[in-house]
Amino acid sequence: MIEIELNGAPHRVPAQQTLHQLVDALELGGQALALAVNRAVVPRQQWPERVLQAQDKVDIVRAIGGG
Repeated sequence: MIEIELNGAPHRVPAQQTLHQLVDALELGGQALALAVNRAVVPRQQWPERVLQAQDKVDIVRAIGGG
């Protein structure tokens, strides 16, 4: 297990976990999301390849529609 910061709070994840796996583990799959790691936005197509590292700062933002 490694520790990351998820939306400002400590969070432990398995070593070698990808952003895609994190989203699935948090049961957020299928939602309109934006993810940033260390303040850099990661395009959705890169989530399966982006492996989390210890101390990464991950921000997950949900898009909310309105009108």
